[in-house]
Amino acid sequence: MPLRRSVHHRIALSTFLLAFPISSAFAQDATAVAERLKAAFAKQGGELSWTGVSGDASKMVIQGVTVAAPGQPTKVAIGDVTLSDITEENSAYTIGSATLPTYSVTQDGATIDIAGIEITGLKLPAEDSADPMAAFMMYDTADMESMSVKIGDKQAFTMDSVHFEITPPEGGNAMEFYGSADSFTADLSLVEDADSKKVIEALGFQSLNGSFELAGSWQPSDGRLALDQYDITVDKAGTLGLTFDLGGYTPDFIKSMQDMQKNMAESGGDASSQGLAMLGLLQQLTFNATSIRFDDDSLTGKVLDYVAAQQNAKPADIANQAKALLPFMLATLNNPEFTTQATQAVTAYLDDPRSLQISAEPSAPVPFAVIMAGAMSSSPQDLVKTLGVSVTANEDGDDAQ
Repeated sequence: MPLRRSVHHRIALSTFLLAFPISSAFAQDATAVAERLKAAFAKQGGELSWTGVSGDASKMVIQGVTVAAPGQPTKVAIGDVTLSDITEENSAYTIGSATLPTYSVTQDGATIDIAGIEITGLKLPAEDSADPMAAFMMYDTADMESMSVKIGDKQAFTMDSVHFEITPPEGGNAMEFYGSADSFTADLSLVEDADSKKVIEALGFQSLNGSFELAGSWQPSDGRLALDQYDITVDKAGTLGLTFDLGGYTPDFIKSMQDMQKNMAESGGDASSQGLAMLGLLQQLTFNATSIRFDDDSLTGKVLDYVAAQQNAKPADIANQAKALLPFMLATLNNPEFTTQATQAVTAYLDDPRSLQISAEPSAPVPFAVIMAGAMSSSPQDLVKTLGVSVTANEDGDDAQ
């Protein structure tokens, strides 16, 4: 069930401490530490405030913490944040553990409850560090026990046992990251649209249960960002997987993006100029590869059964109709080789639904400027060749790459 944009915005804010790196120097005085964190949040586009600070380097508490996005008058109340086991080396500091209390955010009839956030190994570089990674604060692990979303008094979504870990980019090596959630649930019976509700009930998905897992790497020196795995699994349906490989996502690019977003939020400028600014930034990136893959766990059969029932036909007839129509649908691409490949892959999948994957892997990196120009040209279908798009079916994950 879609949530309002403002609610999504506050989810991002409320998990800011867990998910987004910050930078600062540390001071032995607890109030100075809090001020450094406040300044770091401001650099990242957030606003941090509190009602009091107590403790010392061994353990300190920032009391009554609230966070807000630039240009947003509403603040999210976090509560007391505890930092402990703080050590110093060469003017850089490591916070052994940072814990957040259980807190809630309510907006437009939706309530988000978050519990059990703990971050370990928070790194704060020296204030005068020349390391480009000093613009970020790395951490070793970040965990969240649970998150739930209620619409009114109905539980719409839950997520449990969320875990992230980072291996910092040391000795010229790329940073590696991993994340997962043991389980999530979504109550689709709350969907109000009558037509959508009928489809959900027919497929038997009034309640979704699943998990997610991701892994990747980032090389700050050249901005190579690779998402090797992003899998969302829904029980008794299947797994949707995404991968991508980009170049040019450097610390300078990230800073420019953050500055632009902050300026947009504060100025409220016109959408056209903001769009042009975003396009200008994206031209610094290069495209190396991407893929979208679906591993079936009975969803395909359920969809064929549903469509067949609507048309008073057999599931096999619906599958055969899809096979026959696909070549005509792809003919507009004017790429017979791709049309044949895609048709053969979809036919194989419908005959034996195991996996279907669409990949794009050009022979050489493609600047985003070329992709955008191709998309707006009189022949956007040429991008299929430019990006090396292919379709495969029923191959294991390694063979399909």
